[in-house]
Amino acid sequence: MDETTRQDSPAVDQQQAGADEQRSPEEIQRDIERTREELGDTAAAAAEKADVKAQAKAKAEEIKAKAQAKKDELGAKAKEASPESASQGAQQVAAKAQQNPLPFAVGGALVLGFLIGRITSR
Repeated sequence: MDETTRQDSPAVDQQQAGADEQRSPEEIQRDIERTREELGDTAAAAAEKADVKAQAKAKAEEIKAKAQAKKDELGAKAKEASPESASQGAQQVAAKAQQNPLPFAVGGALVLGFLIGRITSR
């Protein structure tokens, strides 16, 4: 006979029953409370796994956080890669456009006319 068969025998059940009789009511009560807590935790875990809507929401939040982190990372890399002269050049062009808007308005009108002509010729 192997050990698993011996453990399932009535003699083992009687030994366990004898051990239970030797325990105090306080020990038994503590075991009952511990078992109740474990059962409550198991039921809560099962309910959490069964809540598909909450799982989907948590996954969406996780993906959103990852996307935001990636966006911040790429923005920082782009800022590091762009030369200071490019941002200074853009500021100079903006300042000149405010001081003398006529050449920029004419240039904008030419570009707009070109685009309209391309769109209507199709």
